[in-house]
Amino acid sequence: MSTEVTTKEKTSPKLAFGYGIGEVANQMSWYMINNYLTLFYTDVLGLAATAISFIMLIARVWDMVNDPMMGAIADRTNTRWGKFRPFLMFAPPFLAIFNVLTFTVWPVTGVLKVFLALVCYIGAGMVYTIVGTAQGAIVNVIAIDSQVRMNLSTARGIGSAVISFILSAVAMPMILFFGQAGDKYTARGFFWTTVVLGVISIPCFLIETFICKETYTAQLHTNIDKAKGEKVGFFTQLKRLAQNDQLLMIVISTFFGAICVTARMGLLSYYIIYVVGDVTMISFIFSLMTAAQFIGTLIIPFMTKIMGKKKYMIILTVAMIVGFVAIYLFGAQSKIILLAASFVCGLANSSGALSYGFVSDSIEYGVWKTGERQEGLAASFLSMAVKGATALCGVTGVLLLSAVGYVPNAAQTPEAMNGINMIVNIIPAICGIGSLIPLFFYNLSEKKVAQIREELSAREAAAADKVQG
Repeated sequence: MSTEVTTKEKTSPKLAFGYGIGEVANQMSWYMINNYLTLFYTDVLGLAATAISFIMLIARVWDMVNDPMMGAIADRTNTRWGKFRPFLMFAPPFLAIFNVLTFTVWPVTGVLKVFLALVCYIGAGMVYTIVGTAQGAIVNVIAIDSQVRMNLSTARGIGSAVISFILSAVAMPMILFFGQAGDKYTARGFFWTTVVLGVISIPCFLIETFICKETYTAQLHTNIDKAKGEKVGFFTQLKRLAQNDQLLMIVISTFFGAICVTARMGLLSYYIIYVVGDVTMISFIFSLMTAAQFIGTLIIPFMTKIMGKKKYMIILTVAMIVGFVAIYLFGAQSKIILLAASFVCGLANSSGALSYGFVSDSIEYGVWKTGERQEGLAASFLSMAVKGATALCGVTGVLLLSAVGYVPNAAQTPEAMNGINMIVNIIPAICGIGSLIPLFFYNLSEKKVAQIREELSAREAAAADKVQG
């Protein structure tokens, strides 16, 4: 494809819908684990803080090893369906099964109960790695223009925001409804809610694979691979990826940012239940935040065209930090401030869609710098950063809760409530500051990425001529 055609690529509404519905399925398949697993472990399974920390540590360390392995496998995959679509076709049913098993109360006690919880959680994490890596990488072969990829990532963010808004409103009511115990959550409620979400997610993944054809895989991979005639090993792939300094900056920033956003959500319920003192507000606050995230995601294309991805990401991060501090200081005393600050934090949560755009640009930069195209491995590193943050919070979160005196299913002491407030708001605010630092070393402007794309198009055309000759 010529540079002239590439620069005229338009965003297809159908393609945007397909990629967005895939993210709906992606979020639906992981929502319960991301937001309610710690609560399930402490208040339903009755696991000790040390046991939960052990489970989170082992599972997430393996995830961090498993992510780049899966990324490398995806990059080497070549089928009649493409590189990444097969994983989105065949893995989702297994993901649904392992999610259900993770929220199953087995008729065992002691060490065996911890072991089964660990096995199920690791299984769910491994299958989610397969799906998540494919979901993150496929955008780079269904579109080639940087702005179109950003628009598709925005569609992904919209899908995430829409389903998160819905699930924030209905997840806890579903848990209570299926639990059949009034305003008390039970094992039965968690189990059947996970079953319903898993079943619904599977056809959504299939719709994505039907719509999102890998239009540019041949242009971006086949001709160059044949022209080079080189087979690259896993460790060589890692070494070359490590040369992509711009991707590394985004991965580091995402790690700290994920603590502020994704990982914090797993502990936010404790703050609402025990510090605010109103379990019924969980659905309302989660819904408010996801509604704000939806609004924030909608305006990403407009804001990034005005100021670029980097400046807008900095603005969103600063707003999020301010929101956390406001909730810490005034959230328990004033519901108006709590809701207003939560709205701001939700608006800032839309920054997740920006991360995908950064990665797409970093992939182009990596090809330009090293000659190696690694969509799967690059996407896996972003996923690894998120999982690493979740692991850190999963391991330290329950230990910190225990350290401040948290007692499950009981009224908390003032010291414990202040400790929970610190864990949920101040620590993420500090990590938010940490996420800002790498952004100042990221220098891929929109103009520079366009120049890189033009040069790569010329290289791809030359490689195609070499293969044909």
